[in-house]
Amino acid sequence: MPSIEEIIEDKTKQELVKLGINYFTKTQTINTEIENALKKAPSKAGGGGGNYPDIKLFLKTKSLRKIPIMIEVKGAKNKLLKLKNGEIYNFNDKGELSSNIKDYALNGAVHYANAILDYTQSYDEVIALGINGYYESEESKNLNMEYAFYYLNRENLSYPKKIGDFQDLSCLSNEYLDDFLEQIDNLKLNDKEKARVLEDLENDVETKLNKLNQFLHDELLDVKPNTRVSLLVGMIMAAHGVNDKVSPLELKDLKGEEGQNSNDGHIFINKINDFLLEKNLPKEKIEAVMNELKMAFIDSKLWQKAQYVNFKNTDESPLKRAYSLVLDHIFPLVKKLKKADIAGKLFNSITKWLKVPDNEKNDVVLTPRYVVDLMIKLARVNKDSYVCDYATGSGAFLIQAMNTMIKDCESLQSSKQRELKIAHIKAYQLLGIEKRLDIYLLGVLNMILLDDGSANFLHENSLHYEGKYEQGAKKGQDFPADVFLLNPPYSESGKGFIFAQKALKKMQKGRACIIIQENAGSGNGLPYTKELLKHSSLLASIRMPPDLFIGKSSVQTAIYLFETARAHDPKHLVKFIDFSNDGYTRAAKKKAKASANLRDTDNAKARYDEIVDIVLNRKKKTNYYDDFVIEDTINLEGKDWTFSQHKKIDTTPKLEDFKKCVSEYLAWEVSNILKGQKSPF
Repeated sequence: MPSIEEIIEDKTKQELVKLGINYFTKTQTINTEIENALKKAPSKAGGGGGNYPDIKLFLKTKSLRKIPIMIEVKGAKNKLLKLKNGEIYNFNDKGELSSNIKDYALNGAVHYANAILDYTQSYDEVIALGINGYYESEESKNLNMEYAFYYLNRENLSYPKKIGDFQDLSCLSNEYLDDFLEQIDNLKLNDKEKARVLEDLENDVETKLNKLNQFLHDELLDVKPNTRVSLLVGMIMAAHGVNDKVSPLELKDLKGEEGQNSNDGHIFINKINDFLLEKNLPKEKIEAVMNELKMAFIDSKLWQKAQYVNFKNTDESPLKRAYSLVLDHIFPLVKKLKKADIAGKLFNSITKWLKVPDNEKNDVVLTPRYVVDLMIKLARVNKDSYVCDYATGSGAFLIQAMNTMIKDCESLQSSKQRELKIAHIKAYQLLGIEKRLDIYLLGVLNMILLDDGSANFLHENSLHYEGKYEQGAKKGQDFPADVFLLNPPYSESGKGFIFAQKALKKMQKGRACIIIQENAGSGNGLPYTKELLKHSSLLASIRMPPDLFIGKSSVQTAIYLFETARAHDPKHLVKFIDFSNDGYTRAAKKKAKASANLRDTDNAKARYDEIVDIVLNRKKKTNYYDDFVIEDTINLEGKDWTFSQHKKIDTTPKLEDFKKCVSEYLAWEVSNILKGQKSPF
């Protein structure tokens, strides 16, 4: 049967008019920002040419909420939506746009909704509405109408969630609007969905970053690997802007001029500086960041065309070409990841760009997020904690600690209390230090885009840090740390325990949770492990899986948990746990997806929960590790902290041992008889 799409579209418009809802047709402009986003995004076919939803409108609420609705219409049987494993199927196995986007109503609407979330600043939520209608046969006069309402927002990582089942558009009317909004606001990603979306985004980030790095390597041969990190960080800041204060840098703003103050490098620097100023960061931090970025955007001469063969006869600078790639491929993913650990996703890919000496290879490694979660739970982080990290890297520990602290604020009664407490957490209760400037920039970007929390993120050597606020209103006062989290550079003295010794001796209370090479606890951490016991008490030693950092580092690690400000009592029992089997199966295939390299094959989440219950002396729900926990004392020499040093060998004979011995003897006797040999007994 021929499509009746035009009939369905007209019927939809008539229904909107009847409900008193204003709409915009395919050729009408809903507003400039959304229209520009639809033009920037890849078309339904995957190339350029723009995007044209059949109908566009705003859902306006009493609270002045303004939600864009993108409507795509089809007019044939089985053309409402295309799913795969219960999800919108808009990308094929290669990550390319699928033809489903132009063939199915909802798939097209979701494509338009993603364009708005990816390429606008003002909109954090969109409704995708697919409408399809058809006659059962050419003779039939009964028109079948079907609707698919899905909701996307940045809080849910732009993942399309089904709103409900509807028979018409009356849910958008004033009469039913409150109920409809309540349904929307109750839509949350479950843990499984969130993990899957993050894995997909992580795969996408890696692919897109590799392409950007290839461009910088192939066409801009003079750009040092570490400068590439600065370029990426600066470009993301410039593209982000600040609502109502600093507009995002657009490609048209880069005119390829080569004047001292009008070249593209200066255009970038001015925009980035405005961005940082509006974030109300301490003056010292802005100066440190800008000094580094000036070297990448100005001193590198990337604003000049003449010195690059591929740019001599063009009207765009190398900076503009690189920025175009960032805007098209990287920045949309950054916006999707705004509610997650952004730099954590970028970190593993970008560290491949960095020039790192061989003796520091194990130092530039990202702690897996599920291990970060474990350590934060072991350290008992809450809304009143003061958390510090002396080797911050991309900021994963501080960001997850901040998220945990903010979640704990839900226990506060009034919204005003929560608002003030969250502001205090971000401004005063987190402190991080990172020595490597390239990685420090990633951490700053990460925390700024996650709504600050970076006020006390310092670029300096932790070993020279005096434990005080160095910026802002509390400058010069002691930072009252009561939680210390650390994955130190293992190349440092004591395998990195030098950092722990320096930090823990200043702490007046609290806990410290450190993931480090396991042999640091069996002698290689001396003299710091011995000194630690004079002011801190070892609570637990957890042997981690040997392949935890597979593909990045091959070291055997352990988590050591301390109670600070209490010297270790040699009669105190320490928990030694063998967590070698954590339920995950890992691989290091370079071209494989993250989900293929890390698979939950044996109830990993429950296993991590059990470790927390064991260490915190709580009632367990599972019993995976009953035979892998030892409680024993340690001496005060600082070199008997590992599980294997306390594992007891049971020498009591068992019936099974006797049976095995007899069986082996009889087998030997029979063998001798068959060979015609006499028994010596």
